[in-house]
Amino acid sequence: MIQRIQTFYLLVVALLAGVIPFFVNLWVEGEDGAIFAKSELLVSIIFYVIAGLAILAIFLFKKRQNQFVINRLNMILNLFLLGFFVYRSLNLSGETAVSEKGIGMLIPVFSIVFLVLANRAIKKDEDLVKSVDRLR
Repeated sequence: MIQRIQTFYLLVVALLAGVIPFFVNLWVEGEDGAIFAKSELLVSIIFYVIAGLAILAIFLFKKRQNQFVINRLNMILNLFLLGFFVYRSLNLSGETAVSEKGIGMLIPVFSIVFLVLANRAIKKDEDLVKSVDRLR
């Protein structure tokens, strides 16, 4: 059922990972300028995989357990990306040309929050189906 709340949450994750990183800078390096996801191949691939997994989870609405597992895998991938961003931000040098962290580094955090909300809604649906099955 496409009208469920977890579909909205997963759609937000797909938009966060598939569109936003290519318009919001991830970090700014001294004289090089702003770094976007499209300038880093690994980061852009991971963002596209995250968006693809979210869209795949939307279309697995009949198989709630598989949807739950896909979301967990997506959370792990977001944690990996967040760890890469933390590592990258700690290794930005403090040279005379000032380096700064961009707002795009928070995208995995927001994605994880929406994935957790989606998993809660999936769990609630699964519990509702199990309670109805008990009554039969």
